[in-house]
Amino acid sequence: MSRWLALVLVIGLSSLAGCAVQGTAPIGQVLVLSKSHPRYAPPPGVESHWDAGLGVYVVGGARDLYYRERTYYRWSSGWSWATNPQGPWQPTDSSGVPPGLYRRYAQ
Repeated sequence: MSRWLALVLVIGLSSLAGCAVQGTAPIGQVLVLSKSHPRYAPPPGVESHWDAGLGVYVVGGARDLYYRERTYYRWSSGWSWATNPQGPWQPTDSSGVPPGLYRRYAQ
């Protein structure tokens, strides 16, 4: 193996060091959780982690509360959204929710 290829492998594997694998993924899927996403900024002022399977940040300390692109999403027997975690909350349907997040509750 060339030195260049070995270096690429080491760099690629070391970039996975900060990720955790969630054991509750359906068979054949692996959910990778990390603290942040390279494109989407985390929610300001709250604890959260990025869930790649859902495509959103999961807000810590709150049940069924998510965030992506300056918008909070909440599941409570239906979807609603807000620009602040305290609301005001506006009802929405599946078209107003990131696809991965919608699929989690569609079953």
